[in-house]
Amino acid sequence: MPELNRRQFIAAGAGAIAAASVLRAVPAGAAPFGSADTTIPAPPNFPAGIPLYQQRYQNWSKEIILDAIWTCSPTSPEDVVALANWAHANGYRIRPRGAMHGWTPLTIVNGEPIDRTVLVDTMVHLNGIVVHPGDSTVTAGAGATLEAILQRLEDNGLGWACVPAPGVLSIAGALAVDAHGAALPAVGESPPVGTTFGSLSNLITSLTAVVWDGTAYSLRTFDRSEPAILPLLAHLGRTFLTSVTLQASANTRMRCQSYTDIGWREMFGVPGAPGRTFESFLDQTGRAEAIWYPFTENPWLKVWSISPDKPPTAREVTGPYNYPFSDNLPEIASDLIGQLTAGNTFIAPAFGQVFYGTTVAGLAAFGSYDLWGWAKDLQFYIKPSTLLLTEGGGAVITSRSNVAQVVHDFTVWFEARVAYYQSIGQYPINGPVEIRCCGMDDPSDVVVDSAGAPTISAMRPRPDHPEWDTAVWLNVLGVPNTPGMFAFYREMEQWMRAHYSGAWATFRPEWSKGWAFSPELPYKDAEVIESILPNTYRQGVPNSDNWDTARATYNTLDPHRIYSNTLIDQLLP
Repeated sequence: MPELNRRQFIAAGAGAIAAASVLRAVPAGAAPFGSADTTIPAPPNFPAGIPLYQQRYQNWSKEIILDAIWTCSPTSPEDVVALANWAHANGYRIRPRGAMHGWTPLTIVNGEPIDRTVLVDTMVHLNGIVVHPGDSTVTAGAGATLEAILQRLEDNGLGWACVPAPGVLSIAGALAVDAHGAALPAVGESPPVGTTFGSLSNLITSLTAVVWDGTAYSLRTFDRSEPAILPLLAHLGRTFLTSVTLQASANTRMRCQSYTDIGWREMFGVPGAPGRTFESFLDQTGRAEAIWYPFTENPWLKVWSISPDKPPTAREVTGPYNYPFSDNLPEIASDLIGQLTAGNTFIAPAFGQVFYGTTVAGLAAFGSYDLWGWAKDLQFYIKPSTLLLTEGGGAVITSRSNVAQVVHDFTVWFEARVAYYQSIGQYPINGPVEIRCCGMDDPSDVVVDSAGAPTISAMRPRPDHPEWDTAVWLNVLGVPNTPGMFAFYREMEQWMRAHYSGAWATFRPEWSKGWAFSPELPYKDAEVIESILPNTYRQGVPNSDNWDTARATYNTLDPHRIYSNTLIDQLLP
């Protein structure tokens, strides 16, 4: 289907929704524009016909909370154009708002003035989806959720091989931060055409954004063959997508087996170690995730595999989120969280034991040790009700043959540091370690002519190291407001950056999580933000397509910086 018709579909779909729901334009609990219930000054000259209301904002980990900020819900891409030109004319900024499932303050920064900022909720109306079976692509509005998109793809025999765990994410939000899954090809596997094991951004064949055309902001469609699209494939909120077209591949049935009886020293052994190692499972199936609760011996290992036929021991599932015990915590866990947030960090070992015990009991009680179903139903397992934790860590870019060494080194370091802090009566970490792997954003995976990989994706290949074909994601979680947690994350970040360097690996941030840690807070280390991170995207890539050219593209397409905030101004000046 021509791209113009795709855009018209999205606009028409959104317009139909808007016409049918005009009386429901203001969400429950919000104060509409003109109401006596509003408490902050209204933006002047706001475009008529676009619902505007005062609403609360809260990110995933509840570390960024605003009791009131002006929010609107455009009903079409043309409404976004009107908003952009209004913001430019009136000295405002507009920030796209999706599911708010993120940690990084790319939407709102704690403490920054918001009197000249309006949030744009993309999920109310800009959520149309159309599948094009003829060329195995899907076009989706910015606010369409991953779950909704994958359901429509599944209905047409299509799917994605590598997706994030939360299905609630909006597609535009996921693309902004190069969201990814936990999948590599198994040894000897031949993936179907249209598959990529990198970020969702590498699936894009074209996108439509609202950009400056030299006179005003207007809609512009970028094809994957255009060099100008590359910085937009993962943009950190520095542009505004209204719709995107992504490729897909043949859908698959999968099996997911859980293991809770493997000791961490066996699981995270050195390359070639005997036993049930993370490396051996990756070789067999390509798809594994380890969740290692603190102060416990056995991680929870999930192993996915392609399985066209149902194994006799597996339980068939027909929908996602098949670990309900992770969304309904026992009373003792809730009590322990309360004590942690009150500063009683010494209970961290008990907290880890409770979560491990809850996992083992829950897997047994719900028959979730061995599951089988369509790919999306086994890959989506995090709901908005899942325990809200903060995260630090990032991606180690290396060759697949180094994965076991990367994981071994990190887990040995982590265990030693946690033991040290415990020996001096400190417990800065109380959440699990998460270990996953995925592939890189290989341009050869793209089924249309491609100008290259997403410029500032963490999974962008390094031409000077073509053997670096794998991203190893190492994250550590914790209960927000735990004393000493950010100082630990800073120590960990600095160790990872120093250790995974040179000829065998490099370290990159996970844009949606915590990075640039000071001893007190994330996103506060000016040297990391202004020098180290930009240099990460200058090393080993052409000068014609690096951090600086991406920044120049953003500034050309949005010279008035209506799509920015104080953190983005510092990171991408």
